[in-house]
Amino acid sequence: MNVITLAGSPRFPSRSTALLTLAQRWLERQGINVIPWNLFNFSPEDLLYARFDSPALKVFNEQLAEADGIIISTPVYKASFAGALKTLLDLLPERAFEHKVVLPVATGGTIGHMLALDYALKPVLNALKAQEILHGIFAEDSQITHYDRDPLLSPILETRLTESLGTFARALERQAQFNAAETSQRATIPSN
Repeated sequence: MNVITLAGSPRFPSRSTALLTLAQRWLERQGINVIPWNLFNFSPEDLLYARFDSPALKVFNEQLAEADGIIISTPVYKASFAGALKTLLDLLPERAFEHKVVLPVATGGTIGHMLALDYALKPVLNALKAQEILHGIFAEDSQITHYDRDPLLSPILETRLTESLGTFARALERQAQFNAAETSQRATIPSN
Protein backbone atom coordinates (compact mmCIF):
# COMPACT_ATOMS: atom_id res chain seq x y z
CA MET A 1 0.00 0.00 0.00
CA ASN A 2 1.12 3.53 -0.76
CA VAL A 3 0.28 6.60 1.29
CA ILE A 4 1.11 10.21 0.62
CA THR A 5 1.60 12.63 3.47
CA LEU A 6 1.07 16.27 2.59
CA ALA A 7 2.35 18.93 4.98
CA GLY A 8 0.33 22.06 4.39
CA SER A 9 2.24 24.38 6.68
CA PRO A 10 4.02 27.34 5.13
CA ARG A 11 6.61 27.00 7.91
CA PHE A 12 9.28 24.39 8.49
CA PRO A 13 9.71 23.00 11.02
CA SER A 14 6.14 23.08 12.24
CA ARG A 15 3.91 21.22 14.65
CA SER A 16 1.61 19.98 11.90
CA THR A 17 4.58 18.63 9.94
CA ALA A 18 5.90 16.94 13.10
CA LEU A 19 2.62 15.00 13.34
CA LEU A 20 3.17 13.74 9.79
CA THR A 21 6.72 12.69 10.62
CA LEU A 22 5.44 10.59 13.52
CA ALA A 23 2.61 9.21 11.37
CA GLN A 24 5.09 8.23 8.66
CA ARG A 25 7.24 6.34 11.16
CA TRP A 26 4.20 4.47 12.51
CA LEU A 27 2.89 3.55 9.05
CA GLU A 28 6.29 2.36 7.84
CA ARG A 29 6.54 0.07 10.87
CA GLN A 30 3.27 -1.47 9.62
CA GLY A 31 4.83 -2.12 6.21
CA ILE A 32 3.05 0.75 4.45
CA ASN A 33 5.07 2.76 1.94
CA VAL A 34 4.90 6.50 2.68
CA ILE A 35 5.77 9.25 0.22
CA PRO A 36 6.18 12.57 2.04
CA TRP A 37 5.28 15.85 0.34
CA ASN A 38 5.12 19.39 1.64
CA LEU A 39 4.43 22.83 0.27
CA PHE A 40 8.16 23.45 -0.17
CA ASN A 41 8.23 20.85 -2.95
CA PHE A 42 6.27 23.31 -5.10
CA SER A 43 7.51 26.59 -6.50
CA PRO A 44 5.60 29.48 -4.90
CA GLU A 45 5.17 31.02 -8.35
CA ASP A 46 3.63 27.80 -9.68
CA LEU A 47 1.10 27.83 -6.88
CA LEU A 48 0.44 31.56 -7.03
CA TYR A 49 -0.04 31.63 -10.80
CA ALA A 50 -1.93 28.31 -10.95
CA ARG A 51 0.54 26.58 -13.23
CA PHE A 52 -1.13 23.26 -13.87
CA ASP A 53 1.88 22.18 -15.94
CA SER A 54 4.31 22.60 -13.04
CA PRO A 55 6.82 19.71 -13.00
CA ALA A 56 6.34 19.17 -9.25
CA LEU A 57 2.57 19.16 -9.63
CA LYS A 58 2.79 16.59 -12.44
CA VAL A 59 4.90 14.27 -10.26
CA PHE A 60 2.59 14.79 -7.29
CA ASN A 61 -0.48 13.96 -9.38
CA GLU A 62 1.19 10.81 -10.75
CA GLN A 63 2.10 9.62 -7.25
CA LEU A 64 -1.32 10.56 -5.94
CA ALA A 65 -2.99 8.50 -8.66
CA GLU A 66 -1.08 5.43 -7.43
CA ALA A 67 -1.68 6.10 -3.72
CA ASP A 68 -4.25 4.28 -1.62
CA GLY A 69 -4.51 7.02 0.96
CA ILE A 70 -3.37 10.48 1.93
CA ILE A 71 -2.80 12.21 5.24
CA ILE A 72 -3.08 15.97 5.03
CA SER A 73 -1.78 18.11 7.86
CA THR A 74 -2.28 21.83 8.30
CA PRO A 75 -2.04 24.56 10.87
CA VAL A 76 -5.25 26.46 11.53
CA TYR A 77 -5.05 30.20 10.94
CA LYS A 78 -8.04 32.53 11.40
CA ALA A 79 -10.42 29.56 11.84
CA SER A 80 -9.41 27.86 8.58
CA PHE A 81 -6.63 25.75 7.14
CA ALA A 82 -3.53 27.24 5.54
CA GLY A 83 -4.17 29.29 2.42
CA ALA A 84 -1.13 27.87 0.63
CA LEU A 85 -2.55 24.39 1.10
CA LYS A 86 -5.87 25.55 -0.37
CA THR A 87 -4.00 26.94 -3.36
CA LEU A 88 -2.36 23.55 -3.95
CA LEU A 89 -5.63 21.63 -3.52
CA ASP A 90 -7.27 23.96 -6.06
CA LEU A 91 -4.70 22.81 -8.65
CA LEU A 92 -5.52 19.12 -8.29
CA PRO A 93 -7.80 17.31 -10.75
CA GLU A 94 -11.46 17.18 -9.79
CA ARG A 95 -11.33 13.50 -8.81
CA ALA A 96 -7.83 13.53 -7.31
CA PHE A 97 -8.93 11.77 -4.11
CA GLU A 98 -11.31 9.27 -5.71
CA HIS A 99 -10.73 5.75 -4.31
CA LYS A 100 -8.54 7.23 -1.57
CA VAL A 101 -8.80 7.12 2.20
CA VAL A 102 -8.06 10.54 3.67
CA LEU A 103 -7.00 11.39 7.20
CA PRO A 104 -7.04 15.13 7.95
CA VAL A 105 -4.79 16.45 10.71
CA ALA A 106 -4.63 19.99 12.09
CA THR A 107 -2.87 21.98 14.77
CA GLY A 108 -3.93 25.24 16.34
CA GLY A 109 -3.42 27.51 19.30
CA THR A 110 -6.65 26.56 21.05
CA ILE A 111 -9.32 23.88 20.98
CA GLY A 112 -11.61 26.59 19.61
CA HIS A 113 -10.11 25.96 16.16
CA MET A 114 -10.95 22.25 16.14
CA LEU A 115 -14.02 22.67 13.93
CA ALA A 116 -11.86 24.02 11.10
CA LEU A 117 -11.35 20.40 10.04
CA ASP A 118 -15.07 19.76 9.65
CA TYR A 119 -16.18 23.13 8.31
CA ALA A 120 -13.21 24.25 6.22
CA LEU A 121 -11.03 21.31 5.15
CA LYS A 122 -13.48 18.42 4.79
CA PRO A 123 -15.71 20.19 2.23
CA VAL A 124 -12.65 20.65 -0.01
CA LEU A 125 -11.71 16.98 0.42
CA ASN A 126 -15.28 16.03 -0.52
CA ALA A 127 -15.05 18.21 -3.62
CA LEU A 128 -11.98 16.20 -4.63
CA LYS A 129 -14.16 13.04 -4.38
CA ALA A 130 -12.38 11.41 -1.44
CA GLN A 131 -13.63 7.84 -1.04
CA GLU A 132 -13.53 7.91 2.75
CA ILE A 133 -12.65 10.85 4.97
CA LEU A 134 -11.83 9.68 8.46
CA HIS A 135 -12.49 11.58 11.66
CA GLY A 136 -9.62 14.04 11.82
CA ILE A 137 -7.07 14.71 14.51
CA PHE A 138 -6.82 18.18 16.02
CA ALA A 139 -3.88 18.99 18.29
CA GLU A 140 -3.40 22.07 20.38
CA ASP A 141 0.04 23.59 19.92
CA SER A 142 0.85 22.95 23.59
CA GLN A 143 0.47 19.18 23.01
CA ILE A 144 3.52 19.08 20.69
CA THR A 145 6.99 19.98 21.94
CA HIS A 146 10.44 19.73 20.38
CA TYR A 147 8.83 19.77 16.95
CA ASP A 148 12.00 21.26 15.50
CA ARG A 149 14.07 18.22 16.52
CA ASP A 150 12.51 14.97 17.70
CA PRO A 151 8.79 15.66 18.22
CA LEU A 152 7.30 14.81 21.58
CA LEU A 153 3.52 14.53 21.97
CA SER A 154 1.44 14.73 25.10
CA PRO A 155 0.28 11.23 26.14
CA ILE A 156 -3.32 12.01 25.21
CA LEU A 157 -2.36 13.22 21.73
CA GLU A 158 0.00 10.29 21.20
CA THR A 159 -2.84 7.86 22.01
CA ARG A 160 -5.26 9.67 19.68
CA LEU A 161 -2.72 9.71 16.85
CA THR A 162 -1.96 6.00 17.24
CA GLU A 163 -5.67 5.10 17.32
CA SER A 164 -6.38 7.23 14.26
CA LEU A 165 -3.48 5.69 12.35
CA GLY A 166 -4.79 2.22 13.23
CA THR A 167 -8.20 3.21 11.86
CA PHE A 168 -6.48 4.63 8.77
CA ALA A 169 -4.52 1.40 8.18
CA ARG A 170 -7.71 -0.71 8.48
CA ALA A 171 -9.53 1.62 6.07
CA LEU A 172 -6.65 1.25 3.60
CA GLU A 173 -7.01 -2.55 3.78
CA ARG A 174 -10.79 -2.33 3.21
CA GLN A 175 -10.25 -0.02 0.26
CA ALA A 176 -7.61 -2.35 -1.23
CA GLN A 177 -9.98 -5.32 -0.91
CA PHE A 178 -12.81 -3.33 -2.49
CA ASN A 179 -10.59 -2.20 -5.37
CA ALA A 180 -9.38 -5.79 -5.96
CA ALA A 181 -12.96 -7.10 -5.98
CA GLU A 182 -14.04 -4.33 -8.36
CA THR A 183 -11.15 -5.08 -10.72
CA SER A 184 -11.92 -8.79 -10.61
CA GLN A 185 -15.59 -8.15 -11.31
CA ARG A 186 -14.78 -5.93 -14.30
CA ALA A 187 -12.50 -8.65 -15.68
CA THR A 188 -15.35 -11.21 -15.63
CA ILE A 189 -17.92 -8.99 -17.35
CA PRO A 190 -17.97 -9.75 -21.08
CA SER A 191 -17.41 -6.76 -23.33
CA ASN A 192 -19.79 -6.09 -26.19
